[in-house]
Amino acid sequence: MRSIRSVVACLSLVTIAREMNAAAGLCVHGTSAAPGLLRLTSVPGHDQNRVNDVLLLRPATEMLRRCDNETENRQNGNGHVVFFPGDIQVGAGHLIRSSQNFQQEMALQPDAAPWQSWSLERVALTLGHRFPGCHIWVVRASRMYLHKFSCYQNFVESNLFGAPEHSPDHGGIRHLRALLGRGMQRAGLPNPLPPLSGTATPDPLPAGFTLTIVGFSKGCVVLNQIVYELAGARSDPELRLFLDSVSDMYWLDGGHPGGSETWVTNKCALDELASSGVAIHAHVTPYEVRDPMRAWVGREHQRFIKTLEDLGACLSQKLHFEEEPASIENHFRVIQEF
Repeated sequence: MRSIRSVVACLSLVTIAREMNAAAGLCVHGTSAAPGLLRLTSVPGHDQNRVNDVLLLRPATEMLRRCDNETENRQNGNGHVVFFPGDIQVGAGHLIRSSQNFQQEMALQPDAAPWQSWSLERVALTLGHRFPGCHIWVVRASRMYLHKFSCYQNFVESNLFGAPEHSPDHGGIRHLRALLGRGMQRAGLPNPLPPLSGTATPDPLPAGFTLTIVGFSKGCVVLNQIVYELAGARSDPELRLFLDSVSDMYWLDGGHPGGSETWVTNKCALDELASSGVAIHAHVTPYEVRDPMRAWVGREHQRFIKTLEDLGACLSQKLHFEEEPASIENHFRVIQEF
């Protein structure tokens, strides 16, 4: 029953997206599988050398407000969700690898083509159902090695395969802040984030601005980097103001090709996260946390949870599909179920 409801919701979102496209004159770059989405290419972050392609799905309520004043009163229209996608790794030893990507690109890659139902466009529509009334931002990794390995180099120091090398001063939070602000300007949103000024008395954020950050699979490396940067970023008035707008962070079945640092286990870094007041959500499946070939992932996840519990963090957690065999299909289904 749940899956049927999800399909119906996604079909409804496609209909709404078509209406949004026709009414708002949005520029769509993609396939008919995901109409109404705005694709922004090469959006710069806090310096011109860090750029990312971004996909935006506006909230469906923007199209309904003209005929539903009650909806307008319920939604302030300034909630934002940023999603960082992951890789596709299939088979023993992950023999088949590809990256979540725009649907057009996935269709051209033999390894990725069977997984187009998890393209960036399709995931944006799923998240639009999960977070109604919010702007959904899907950030594509800045580099894709061999079309198979997503690398979030703009957010966290990484090797060719996207395995992170975390540090407290890479500037991932600053890049996210600038990328989102410039993306809002490029999309013509009415109340964008003000540009970073570097002053001790920053301009206030737009009224009602809230931010939810979601990472899936390898995309969780960005959330981990944010955790490592929290202490330093809070000493910057502009970044502190931005971080205070973050209400929730979701880790969805984190994983990457490195041999450690899949989950943050540093107690000092987790203490900063716990004291921030952000609601922390950890959703996992046996595909990642019960893989005997990568046993450290499960151990690190347990330490992440235990440490945050001991620190009194606002934490929720769930192991999905616990009674089912570990599978790549269930790994992706966590995006629908969390």
